[in-house]
Amino acid sequence: MSCAKRTKMSRRSWLDRAAQRVATARLDPVVETFGRVEHVGDGIALVSGLPDVRLDELVRFERGGFGFVHSLEPELAGCVLLDPAETIAAGDAVHGTGEVVRTPVGRGLLGRVVDPLGRPLDEGPPIAAATPTPIDRPAPAIVARDLVTEPVHTGILTVDALFALGRGQRELIIGDRATGKTAIAVDTIIAQKSSDMISIYAAVGEKSAAVARALAAVRAHGAPERCVFVVASAAATPGLQWIAPLAAMTMAEYFRDRGEHALVVIDDLTRHAATHREIALLTRQPPGREAYPGDVFHLHARLLERAAKLSAAEGGGSLTALPIAETDGGNLAAYIPTNLISITDGQLVLSTRLFHEGQKPAIDIGLSVSRVGGKTQAPALRAVTGTLRLEYAQFQELELFSRFGGVSDGRVRMQLARGVRLRALLSQPQFAPLRLVDEVALALALQEGVLDRLSPERVTDFRAALADRLDAEAGPVAGRIERTRRLESEDRSALGKALSELADRMAMA
Repeated sequence: MSCAKRTKMSRRSWLDRAAQRVATARLDPVVETFGRVEHVGDGIALVSGLPDVRLDELVRFERGGFGFVHSLEPELAGCVLLDPAETIAAGDAVHGTGEVVRTPVGRGLLGRVVDPLGRPLDEGPPIAAATPTPIDRPAPAIVARDLVTEPVHTGILTVDALFALGRGQRELIIGDRATGKTAIAVDTIIAQKSSDMISIYAAVGEKSAAVARALAAVRAHGAPERCVFVVASAAATPGLQWIAPLAAMTMAEYFRDRGEHALVVIDDLTRHAATHREIALLTRQPPGREAYPGDVFHLHARLLERAAKLSAAEGGGSLTALPIAETDGGNLAAYIPTNLISITDGQLVLSTRLFHEGQKPAIDIGLSVSRVGGKTQAPALRAVTGTLRLEYAQFQELELFSRFGGVSDGRVRMQLARGVRLRALLSQPQFAPLRLVDEVALALALQEGVLDRLSPERVTDFRAALADRLDAEAGPVAGRIERTRRLESEDRSALGKALSELADRMAMA
């Protein structure tokens, strides 16, 4: 067959297919509704001409930017921008999408730094993730939940011994600026290096330098390949800062709903509340107490209720939340702190005074509480820390009264000496999470008076040398405690012997 003949047949075939497409094409009119930008500024666009648009609906602007509807008025819709306002101008066309804001989820996010919409911020390849999922989802129903009984090991002795956390719990970390709130959360993420928990860190309105420090700490000491970093820094649009906690929760729910365990750190909800107030005022919503809109409590309650331990019928997964909040002058009675305290299952209160005295983590034992507590604590740790909090509280009271004069009673002097060693024991360096067996051994050493042989200054050295000593001389016992989370009588004796030998060696050095 000649080349010309083949070309003629190919052209005829193409014409036949084109004619078929024209014949089957629908000629019905297509109705497309679009509005116009009336005003834009401060991350908000007021839009007219969209009578059928709904709350939280995603809208697309003429030049490619996106936003979502946050308020509705008779003639205007207040849209929160998800992209810089420089790409939008008054008079631009706005199209409703009929969709809500979504974020990608899946294992492709692990080890990545992304914004709340799943766009990479680490100069890596595009995210290979599952179908995008709505960021605002209902919390699990009561019948779908189970009891919170499994522990979250933080590696921080003060937390694990006195305020144990459970998988599915919501524990608030609250305190003044620069008291170590983020440090506790980052240490908890680092402690999951050898656990089965996936960690999601959501930075809301943080400075870029602070976010970089947290990322560097996890990469240097933890397992970044099992973490997701959701970043909406202070330079991001208010819209991205507003959706960041919701997006982080959605990403964590992907793992929870598949029977796995996830930990979400939100740093912090005080700035999120301020962003919500800013958006509400710019979209002309009526202000309430401290100029916050009336739905700020509902916003955070709806968010944190998504943290839960699911029943076996639902897969048995869990989502644990560690929200962070900032106080001003230690005022826990302010509007946002009281809201968050009432929503969560307990709080770790950080003290400025303790921080400046060098007690780190600066957790105030008297004001902090875990409303789950001993129900989730490992039995081995519970066996040696049952009275630890009471002893520390009594020591603080005795120390206060002893400042007014000398103490003549020998029993009181002994109690004060042991309290000083307990305080030194609870002071823990950052990026050095303890194993469960290390925490059990330290509490046992205090309980049996082993630390009384050492000066308070040597307690830090004792803690630093403990892990290697246990592995070398009590390896089988340490492994059994880590595995079973129980402290049998023979294991207690072997552990006490190793601790006593270590204390004697250090006392003689």
